[in-house]
Formats: sequence, C-alpha cells, structure tokens
Amino acid sequence: MRRRAFLGLAAAGSLAGCGYRSVDAEYEQPAGAVPKQYARRTRVVFWSSYGGANGKAIGKLVAKFNESQQDVYVEAQFQGSYDDVAQKVAASLIARQAPDIAVLSDVTWERFYLNDALEPLNGYFTDGFGPAVYQQKLFGEYVVKGQSWCVPFARSTPILYFNRDAFAKAGLPDRAPRTWSELRSWGPELARVQAGGRSLRSLALAKVDGDWQFQGNVWQFGGAYSNGLDVTIDQDGAVAAGEWQRRMVHDDGFAYMANSAMTDFANGLVAMVQDSTGGLKSAMSKAKFKVGAGFVPSEVAAGIATGGGGIGMLRNASPERKQAAAAFLAFLARPENSAWWTTQTGYLPVVNAAREDPALKKLIADEPNYGVAIEQLTNARKQDAIRLFGRNSNVVIYTGLQQIYADNASPRKVFGAVARRLEAIGDEVRRQYEEKVL
Repeated sequence: MRRRAFLGLAAAGSLAGCGYRSVDAEYEQPAGAVPKQYARRTRVVFWSSYGGANGKAIGKLVAKFNESQQDVYVEAQFQGSYDDVAQKVAASLIARQAPDIAVLSDVTWERFYLNDALEPLNGYFTDGFGPAVYQQKLFGEYVVKGQSWCVPFARSTPILYFNRDAFAKAGLPDRAPRTWSELRSWGPELARVQAGGRSLRSLALAKVDGDWQFQGNVWQFGGAYSNGLDVTIDQDGAVAAGEWQRRMVHDDGFAYMANSAMTDFANGLVAMVQDSTGGLKSAMSKAKFKVGAGFVPSEVAAGIATGGGGIGMLRNASPERKQAAAAFLAFLARPENSAWWTTQTGYLPVVNAAREDPALKKLIADEPNYGVAIEQLTNARKQDAIRLFGRNSNVVIYTGLQQIYADNASPRKVFGAVARRLEAIGDEVRRQYEEKVL
C-alpha cells in the first residue's frame, strides 16, 4: 500500500478501531520541558503541519506569544503533512500521551469529532475570541450541534495561477480565463510558446490530492460528490467535469498529470495550475516570471472548495492546559497576528478585522495576487459530506482521477466504480454522521 494511502487509513481508522474511547481522563503530554527562561509557566504542546517558510512563520508567532505574557509556554512541534499529523494524533490518543492542540485538515478534524476526541470550544470564547471575530463562512464549518470544534487558522481555497509572461508571448489577455471552455480555447496559442524545448502545455493536473481541486470543478460543471452521504459522483455533472479533463489530456494534448504541479509551474513548464492560495508567496518567490492569480474558472456554475487547516483542542488535556491553549488561540485571533500570517504565507485572513490591517492592505495594493482568494471567497463552499466524513474518500477519488489522466479511462466508468467504493465508505460512518452531525 502506498505510504500516503496508509497514513490516510491509519488517521481515519485508528481511533475507532484500535482502542481509543471517549474518556475524560487526563493524558500526559509528549516529552519535553519548559526552557529555563519560561520556568513555572503552563506548557502547551502544539502539533503543526507546516514546514519551510510557513513553518518559520509559525515559529515566529509562537515566539511572539511566549514573549507577550508570563503564564503560558507554547512548544510548537512540526509533525509532517496533514496526514502525518492526523495519524500521529490518533496514535497519541491510543497511547494516552497527546498534544494539547493540533492543526487538523479539512478532511481529518471530522474523524476526531465523530470519535469524541475534541474539546468543544464555546466555553473558552471571549469578546476578542469567538464567533464574531472570525470570517463566518470559515468559522461555521467547524460548528456542529451548536458547538465549535476547531477554529480556522491556515484556511485556503484553490486559485488559478498563470504565467503572465507566457500569456503575453501567446497574445492572450493578462488575466485568468473566466470559464473552462475559454481556458481550453487558449490551448493552441499557448502551445506556440516554447518551454523546456517543447510546446507549452496549458494546465498541470495534480497526481495526488487533486480531488480537493476537483471538488470545485464538479460543482462548476453542475454536479456534486454527494448529497449528504448519498453518493452522486457518478452522475452527469461530475462525469462532465472528468470528461473535460480527459479531453484536455488525451484529445487535445494541452494538459497532463504532474507529480508536483506547482513545481512544474514555478519552473515555467506549464502555463496554469489550480492550487492552494497557501502556496502563493512560495510560488511568486520561486518563479522566474511574472505570476498571475485569478479566480478558478466557472462553467455552468461557480463554486470552489474551502480547505486547509484549523486548530483543534484535544479533550483529554488537563483543564489547566486547556485554558492555557485557549489563551494561545485567542492570541492567534488578534487581527494583527492573523494579518501577518496571511502576508507571510498567502493563506486567507480568517479574522474579519485582519482585512483592515494596514500592512495587509498595503501588500494587496502592491501585489493584487494576495487579494484574489479574499475576493473569491464569495464563491467558496463547504465540501460535500462524503469527502469530509468518509474514511479515505479523498484517496478513492484521486485514485480514480489518476486512471483518467494516465490511462484515458472513461470518466463515467471510473466514477461508477468510485461511487460503489464511496457508498461502502459512507455506510461505515452513516450512523455516527446521522447521530452527531444531522
């Protein structure tokens, strides 16, 4: 089994299947100690999924918090990808030695909620830290049965990145295409531009995790992954989205499946890529051309999927550590800190007042790419339930997409098989979903 698929299975299944029970016992923290300069403070262990430039930004926020007060010491521990963090949190709960707070992705926090591993946050909210502070659409995704189970932090949507220099050489407008039909029509012009000794292709499609971007594409073509847990990926709208991508790859030769679409884009090997706004700063720093950013194209409808990470509190932390962790979450919710995180990464400003921060406003004025995701948020939607709550549904979907991209397989046939697997996955969680979500 591929490592990523294994991690997804472990993160999703280990709580329910390997002995974790919803008990109120206090669990120990992962090993570590409070440095001498912060002696006698309450230690909070924060598991993060952000490395590289984003990891450095996390480190600076944590250091700023530790210097801002005298009661709490936060220790940020990088644990790898979203899947890695989820798998390690699940294992830590079974071992009863868990972090106090952790970054949980759009498709992992639900599993911990269903298994009663998360602390409800309503009781920790204050005037400066609570529902009114956050962007409502993003905050609301974590509210179930009237309780908040995570707070938004590194939230994102896909945006369309495009090579402005290549567009100019091709004689195209200096903007993102407005529809997928328009994008396809630009293929011949882009193919006249040379890149790496061959004709420039229009679009790179992700080999792994492309199901997140494809969620929005399905909506744009009038379909859905599911209605609740009732699977609809094999119906006309989703099939039309898959057929459009199949034609771009195999009939037109304008698109291809990439191991790392953003790497190919930054190296000038492809004209456009649909990827997270969280990679914006990195893309602009690495590319040796002018990077443009625009709305993801629509077709018969508009709609993009929200994604990225929120921060959840583990219910088995001690009351003292929970209060200390809440103080850190409140610190991250300050407008200036939320705005600074956006300027350093490109992730959405999840705090309403952060949009009025002078530094962020100046950044957007100087570099409009940073404002695209904020403007596009009006088109954003919470993902379909089967991807969010179904164990390993994302892997099933992107494995199906790989068949279309690599093998020229019929989308209707592929999605028929995918639907059968998703239906079985949905049945596994349906009782919990109906009891705890509906």
